[in-house]
Amino acid sequence: MTGHNAHVSVPNPVPPPRETRSVAVLMAGTFLAAVVFVAAASAIAGVFSNTPGTAGASVGSPVVTRVQHELVDINTVLGDTGDLAAGTGMVLTPNGEILTNNHVIQGATTIQATDVATGRNYDASVIGYDEQGDIAVLQLEGATGLPTVTLGASTGVDAGNRVVTIGNAGGLGGTPPARAGVVLARDQAIQVEDDLDGAGESLSRLIEIRGDLQPGDSGGPMIDQSGRVVGMDTAASQSYQFSSGDGLGFALEIDPVEQIMRQIVDRQASATVHIGLTGFIGVRIEPGQSSSPGAPIRSAIGGMPAANAGIGAGDLIVELGNKTIGSATALTEALVPYHPGQRVTIGWITPQGLGRSATITLATGPAA
Repeated sequence: MTGHNAHVSVPNPVPPPRETRSVAVLMAGTFLAAVVFVAAASAIAGVFSNTPGTAGASVGSPVVTRVQHELVDINTVLGDTGDLAAGTGMVLTPNGEILTNNHVIQGATTIQATDVATGRNYDASVIGYDEQGDIAVLQLEGATGLPTVTLGASTGVDAGNRVVTIGNAGGLGGTPPARAGVVLARDQAIQVEDDLDGAGESLSRLIEIRGDLQPGDSGGPMIDQSGRVVGMDTAASQSYQFSSGDGLGFALEIDPVEQIMRQIVDRQASATVHIGLTGFIGVRIEPGQSSSPGAPIRSAIGGMPAANAGIGAGDLIVELGNKTIGSATALTEALVPYHPGQRVTIGWITPQGLGRSATITLATGPAA
């Protein structure tokens, strides 16, 4: 199955950021095409503070400039389409462990990152990800001495607080712009739909702001007046869409994000956290809800395990590894424990209503 990203698609030569779940760049990354969700820019004239109505550090202040140089711009090439997408990442360690949204890198076959502080380009690999939580950690190859972000606590964020969001808006690269915003609420939830794999699910533990989040921002930091990260920016794109209201921006609260991030860094796999390369059956899911339980197949990629087993357009996958598959989301979740080279039983129903099953060997797929 293909993954979802948080990037924005844009015309070459600038790679388009695309997003699957967050408000990542629609110009370069997993999500394709133009920005679908752009949070209304009713920010606070370039200032932020934890006290409403009180000017804090300006958007161009040394605090904000410091955080901008603790980030990377992420560019990806997506799957068998070769589309480009983009997003943002936060530097966790001097040797290049990077925190970002899963949808920024989902479906990517190539991931590159540019360190904002030095302008140096790095190839990146995926350490692990949590698709349900929309969290991924990358490793930059050969990185040393990178400046790192300071993680704060989202529990101290209240309605009315002023914050700054920073990200690779539009996938343009370079120093990511910073924009002011006002917190409306914490512990919010929204529904998201991923056109790439047909999955629909809920994102929770979100900070909701009135501010200017754009595709490509996904994976970037939401910071307080001291420059501490209190949230991870999340935006929508053509492929990954919110059903929530326009004019609002969202960031994943950093407290639960940090818990999952540390689990990934420690290489601790679970029912929701995948470590290492992604197992791949090689199908494209039909978007939308199926009239019957299962994951409806739009097409199978030639030479991949599903096609080799005889699965094709119109079939309905109903079982994977002895787990019943009732939806596209269930298929994605069932694949989390598996890695390339492992053998797994898959069951499907043909358009004629005939049941079929086979044992396949998973290929190496796009990220997440």
